[in-house]
Amino acid sequence: MYINAIGYYIPEGRVDNAHFLEVNGLTSEWIEQRTGIRTRSKAADDETVDTMALEAVESALPTLPYDVKDVDLIVAAAYSVYDTVATTAHIVQRQYGIEGAKAVYASSACSSFINGMEIVEGYFASGKAKKALVVCSEKNTYYSNESDPKCGHLWGDAAVAYFVSAERQSESDIEIEDIFTEGLGQLGKGPDGVKLRPHEDGITMPDGRDVFMYACRYMVYALNQSLANRGLQLSDVDKVICHQANKRIVAQVAHQLGMPMTDFLNNIEELGNTGSASAPLVLAQKREEIEKGSRVALVVFGGGYSCGCMTVKV
Repeated sequence: MYINAIGYYIPEGRVDNAHFLEVNGLTSEWIEQRTGIRTRSKAADDETVDTMALEAVESALPTLPYDVKDVDLIVAAAYSVYDTVATTAHIVQRQYGIEGAKAVYASSACSSFINGMEIVEGYFASGKAKKALVVCSEKNTYYSNESDPKCGHLWGDAAVAYFVSAERQSESDIEIEDIFTEGLGQLGKGPDGVKLRPHEDGITMPDGRDVFMYACRYMVYALNQSLANRGLQLSDVDKVICHQANKRIVAQVAHQLGMPMTDFLNNIEELGNTGSASAPLVLAQKREEIEKGSRVALVVFGGGYSCGCMTVKV
């Protein structure tokens, strides 16, 4: 599998830490010390996950080596949906007139993007698709409660779009070497670790400590499993991109792996936790800074719980 083009969209709005002192009583210093976040992205009121997804797709088109109408599979992978019937995949299909393509929606909390890529892998393996588009758009602020001192200060908004093919399309393609995912609903707080119930209290994280502990443990596990699938060692990895939930989680993962923080790429300081869009967004933003031929591992952990890893050769 190959990534042929990447697009992304980050809203212009920013909310700095000082905003939360009057909202939930947390100081700027407290937030940055415990999360690494200084500001977070915030979509405008008239922006939705659908409009942001379309912006991300549009930004990928100038580098796409084939016509967007050649896509035969569209996967929307996210959790902060705007409409549970008219999915983002169908919105994209209609916008670009992509006739004949399959259009599906998948969610596994903050692991959704990696799961979406694995769905593409399955369609390719079955011969039912050859060119796919994975869109991942999260408007967390649509559901978050800023007054919640446990997690109201964490969330940001963003979208990414990845065009993927079964065969190489150009020399600039990024090779996908392995995709690994696993559901972990049986562990710890599991489905009660992080919740999004729109008619109740939006996004909540009742036990952040439980989430932190399992995220650190199972992002390392997912990375090791993915490398083992390819017969690779940790020393074969040049850069790691973790789900951008908390900078301390990234630091703990680095510690467990015995890797320097300089080998980890992040954007949480400016954008906050952009959900399942976060890890692929970092790759999109930092791609030009990564040396050609480098191996990059995207490792994620989602509420529910779930984990995943995608290793790529840039």
